Amino acid sequence: MSETRAQTIPVETPAGAPRQASATAALTPLGLLTVLLGAALPMIDFFIVNVALPTIDHDLHAGPAMLEMVVAGYGVAYATLLVLGGRLGDMIGRRRLFLWGLATFGLTSLACGLAPDAATLVAARVTQGASAALLLPQVLATIQATTTGKRRAKAVSLYGGTAGVSSAVGQVVGGLLVSVDLAGSGWRAVFLVNVPIAAAAWLLAARTVPETRSPHPTRVDGPGTVLLAVSLVTLLLPLTEGRAAGWPLWSWLLLAVFPCAGAAFFLVERRTERSGRTPLIPPSLLGIPSVNSGLTMIVPFSVGFGGFMFVVAVALQAGLHYGPLAAGLSLLPLCVTFFLASLAGPRLVGRFGRRVVLTGSLIQGAGLIVLALTVHAGWPGVTVAGLAPSMALLGLGQGLVLPVLMRIVLSELPVAQAGVGGGVMVTTQQSGLALGVATLGTLFLALLPSVGIRDALLAALLTQLAIVVGTTALALRLPRALR
Repeated sequence: MSETRAQTIPVETPAGAPRQASATAALTPLGLLTVLLGAALPMIDFFIVNVALPTIDHDLHAGPAMLEMVVAGYGVAYATLLVLGGRLGDMIGRRRLFLWGLATFGLTSLACGLAPDAATLVAARVTQGASAALLLPQVLATIQATTTGKRRAKAVSLYGGTAGVSSAVGQVVGGLLVSVDLAGSGWRAVFLVNVPIAAAAWLLAARTVPETRSPHPTRVDGPGTVLLAVSLVTLLLPLTEGRAAGWPLWSWLLLAVFPCAGAAFFLVERRTERSGRTPLIPPSLLGIPSVNSGLTMIVPFSVGFGGFMFVVAVALQAGLHYGPLAAGLSLLPLCVTFFLASLAGPRLVGRFGRRVVLTGSLIQGAGLIVLALTVHAGWPGVTVAGLAPSMALLGLGQGLVLPVLMRIVLSELPVAQAGVGGGVMVTTQQSGLALGVATLGTLFLALLPSVGIRDALLAALLTQLAIVVGTTALALRLPRALR
């Protein structure tokens, strides 16, 4: 069995007075690799189906509405339950929830891979998203509770790099698996591949990941959990499914309910915290400057990133007639530069502070401009090699932004709130990704019949460029230096 080095980790009590936890085991390099592997699985699966959608449609006769639900069902369940997953980890043990999450994620992936029809696939994807919500919050909470100082900064940066790279790698791996068609499995391989990976991660986690939990666990906030779920579902479901269904009355009714549910959630959480109880999302967290400024920037960044990945996957296959493998490989330069930038982030941010995020945002904007010019001038003869310069720029810029933002959000969180804080951040990120698919994806698909694929893609890219301009301005609100 792998040895874990004992280390005393300072823990914050609710009153803010530090006390010493009893010899909490530090996270070893293999343990860190294990939790990052566990984090990569749900992130990859958010995007892995994008390049497989045409094949799923062909085999299961799914139709546009069902195909969008294959993506949206996972994303909505995932985003809705993330904070609850973080709270449960704080209560009953983060390693325990991590292991449960890995086991259920592997089983639900198997159910997706064996689905006989589109309705069963959608149901399996929803349960897969729910299992991912048990798994992912434990990663950041474990890192927060078992590392300190430079080791924590490096671990958080690696987590941020994993988050971004996994999203792009999902489409690369998905394209490869569909193209190879292992044993005639076709699109099913994009789900079945999770089963052995989840099993290996489970065995590693049982040996290398130390158990941690909040020193003062609290009960689950039932009203807050229900209101958060209602808020996210009433926003994300109609935006994702409304266009494919022809914007029926139910979609408008749900959108009308969203602001009411959101306001009710905030008021209930504020009242719960003021009464001395622990809400699902403590409003006081938003009073921490690093949390507030970081989350405010993560939202538009994630909206743009999620929409971009979806739109590019559709445009390359439907417009440029790329196969799944070529569509995936076109994102490989983005993956490489994103990962390299995320590795350089800790050293750069220690020297230049928030200017790293500003620079990254400007580089991302430059990448979008180069991509738009490439599409405008070269369509329909744009090659994978022709896309490489713009994709490399995009990955470099995004890799300087997302990992640093995650580090900023977590930098001032007390250890006792590691689970809920990590859950809030990841919920914000995943909700933004799903919202990006719903908004930029809907814009792109709505423009297709009237202007064609090229101009619809250009409209989506210019919309994302406008979002990047906004995130660049928001970067000015970030702390000048990180603790």
